[in-house]
Amino acid sequence: MEKVLVIGHRNPDTDAICSAICYAYYKNRRSKNSGGIEYVPYRAGSINEETKYVLERFGIESPEYITDVATQVKDIEIVKTPGVSRTISLKKAWALMRELNVYTLPVVRSGKLEGVITTEDIAKAYMDVYDNAILSTAHTKFQNVIETVEGRLLAGNPEKYFTKGKCVIASTMPEILQNYIEKDDLVILGNRTENQLLALEKQAECMIICDGAKVEDQVLEKADAQDCVVISTNNDAFTVARLINQSMPISYFMKREGLVFFHDDDFTEDIRAVMAKKRYRDFPILDKHSNYLGMMSRRDLLNARKKKIILVDHNELTQAVDGLGDAEIIEIIDHHRLGSIETVSPLFYRAQPLGCTATIIYQMMMENDVPIPPNIAGLMLSAIISDTLMYRSPTCTQYDKEAAENLALIAGVDVVKHAEEMFKAGSNMKNKSAEEIFYQDFKKFTVEGTSFGIGQITAMTDEELATAKDKVVNYLDHAYKELGVGSVYLLLTNIYKETSEVVFAGDEADRILMEAFHYQRDQGPLVLPGVVSRKKQFLPEIMKAVRS
Repeated sequence: MEKVLVIGHRNPDTDAICSAICYAYYKNRRSKNSGGIEYVPYRAGSINEETKYVLERFGIESPEYITDVATQVKDIEIVKTPGVSRTISLKKAWALMRELNVYTLPVVRSGKLEGVITTEDIAKAYMDVYDNAILSTAHTKFQNVIETVEGRLLAGNPEKYFTKGKCVIASTMPEILQNYIEKDDLVILGNRTENQLLALEKQAECMIICDGAKVEDQVLEKADAQDCVVISTNNDAFTVARLINQSMPISYFMKREGLVFFHDDDFTEDIRAVMAKKRYRDFPILDKHSNYLGMMSRRDLLNARKKKIILVDHNELTQAVDGLGDAEIIEIIDHHRLGSIETVSPLFYRAQPLGCTATIIYQMMMENDVPIPPNIAGLMLSAIISDTLMYRSPTCTQYDKEAAENLALIAGVDVVKHAEEMFKAGSNMKNKSAEEIFYQDFKKFTVEGTSFGIGQITAMTDEELATAKDKVVNYLDHAYKELGVGSVYLLLTNIYKETSEVVFAGDEADRILMEAFHYQRDQGPLVLPGVVSRKKQFLPEIMKAVRS
C-alpha cells in the first residue's frame, strides 16, 4: 500500500501529536472504500510529559519518531534479483543473468550478502588462461560438472568436490596415457574400455565419457568400488574440454572484499555521490539487519518516489521535520499564520483562526459523518485543552469550547478534572533536564531574514515555574548559540494566574523586547500580565519589533 505520513512540528506539543494521530484516523476512514493508501501518524521530536499522560490515558501508542522525510532507498522499487549460492557454476550464473536481464548477481547465504558476481567477472573467467588444475583449485562440485557438460551420472557421488587432481584428456594409447594420469585426476575419455580401466587403476577421481559411448559393467562396478564419479555425455571431447571450466563455482571469481552496498533507510542524496564514483551497474540493498533485499542501479534513482506528507499544526519550514524540501506535501491542516513553506503542486490547505488544530479536524469529521470513537475523542479534547489552556488563551474561540464539550461527552471524561491531570503531568519539572524543559514546546521563526526562537512552559503554580526557571536560565545562552538564531525567548506561563514571565538570550533580544514591551533589564524580571498565548499575544509583538 502507498503510505502517506501525517506529521506535526518539531518539539511537538499535545496538539501536534494528537492531531497527527486523529487526522490519520480520519483519512483512513475516508479512504477505506478506495483502498491502496494508508495514512500513518509520525512525530518529529520527543513527546513531553503532558502528551505522554494523554496517550496513556486513552490507550494510544506513541507515533513512530522520524528525523528526516527526504527520499530513501526504501522509496525506490528495487529489483528483486534473487540471491544465488556461492556453489553454483559459472555457466548457471551466466544463464541466470541472461534470463533475468541483469549484469550482477548477489551471492547470498542464509539471507546475508557474501559477495557479487558480474558479467565482467564471468568474461574474465572464460578468457583468462588457467592451468589444468584450476577445477580442483576452485573446489568444483561434480554436480556442477554434470550440469555443465549436459551429462548424466553413471556412478559415484555427485555431491563430492574435486579438490586435488588435474584435468586430463585421454585421447592416446594406454601405454602413453599411463604417464599422464595421476591419482585424483579428472579424466575426459572416449569409448576405449582399456583407457577407462587404466584411469581407474591410476585412482582417478572422475571420468567423463564422451559421445554417449557405452560403459562396460566391469568399469562401472570398479568405479563404484573406488567411489569414482562416472559421467556420460553426448558431447564430444572437444566440446567437453571447452565447457568444463564453466563448471567452476562462482565463489572462486566473485567479489568478496570492498563490496559497495546500501541499506534501505539510506537517503538517495547520500548514495548518489557514491554511485557516481563507482563503475558498477548494480548495487545490493540490505535492510537494517543486513539481510539482502534486492539490487538497485543508477537508473533506478530517477524513479524514486518522494514521500507524501500531510502537515498538521504548522506550515513553516523552520518548524518542520528535516528533508521536507525533498518530499511532496499533499495537505496542510493548521491554525497558525501563513509561513514559509512552498510547494511545487497544488495541495489541500485548510487553516482556520481557531485555538487548536484538533478543532479543525473535529469539524471535518462532523462535516463528513466520520464516527469518532472515545479514544480519538479523548485525544482531540486533550489537544484543545492544552492549546487553549483550558479556554483561558485569547486564541480560544466558541468553536473550540463547543468542540471540547462535545468530545468530552464522547470520551466520557470530566473536562475540568482531565485538564488538571494533564497540566499536573506536564508541569512536573523535577526530573527533567534543562534541555528537555527548553525544547518541551519550542518553535523557530524567521521574519525578514531574522531568525528567533520562542519556547513556552505552562504550569499551575509559581513553584513549578520557579523550578523550571532555575534549571533553564543558564541553558539559554547555549541554546541560543546552538540554534544559530538572533535571539531566544522562553515564556514561563502560570495557567491560573494568566501571566507569563519571559527569560531570554541573544544579541538582539534586548532591543527587540524594548521595542515590543518597552522592557529594560534594570527593571527586573519581564512579567507580562494577561499574556498566555505565544501565537496570539507574544509572537505578533516580537514580529513587529523585528520588522521595525
